[in-house]
Amino acid sequence: MDEPLLVERRPLPIEGRLGQQLAFLIEVDRLKTILRASTLAAVQRRENDAEHSWHLALMVLVLAEYADEPIDVGHTVRLVVVHDLVEIYAGDTPLYDDTLRLDQVERELAAADRLFGLLPEDQAREFRALWDEFEARQTPEARFAKAIDRLEPNLLNWMAAGGTWQTPGVTADTVRARTVHIGEASAALGEAMAALVGGATRNGWLAAGQQGVTGPA
Repeated sequence: MDEPLLVERRPLPIEGRLGQQLAFLIEVDRLKTILRASTLAAVQRRENDAEHSWHLALMVLVLAEYADEPIDVGHTVRLVVVHDLVEIYAGDTPLYDDTLRLDQVERELAAADRLFGLLPEDQAREFRALWDEFEARQTPEARFAKAIDRLEPNLLNWMAAGGTWQTPGVTADTVRARTVHIGEASAALGEAMAALVGGATRNGWLAAGQQGVTGPA
């Protein structure tokens, strides 16, 4: 969190607003190094945050028709592209890792302050507002963005024949609790998630039962 900015290794010969923007864009290259718990469907390696953000943006474009409330697709794409940038400093918090979830809010707030503060003041406010909107889930766009964010890793779990569903203590009820946001934004996608949970349980990829159930984040 306190390490020097990437641009400090080789300072740009560019000053002013453009220099700030380019320094930010160099810094967010770190997103490509943040590994998530989910493995890719195509090969056996872990997904990184940049790949995850790209996949979410594409999912919004493809699945927007299933939003239960009208959404601005472009704005929803901005939300999913921005929301994980804080993990550059805060690290990824896997959906089924209860230990890391304990201080997730504090870590991510501190990361947001530092990262978005690299931008010119007007863009810093804009990006922070997008991040805050996603976290608050008070708009149709934010609710759908959160639903997509919860659906994507579970699709990868299905393709991995379990993946993070096999985290100790995770059961079908845990997954239902952690993915409730999907059905709140889209009945159709909520039904799809329920089908994944049911199929995974029948296939033995996900434990049945109530052990370890906690609410959504």
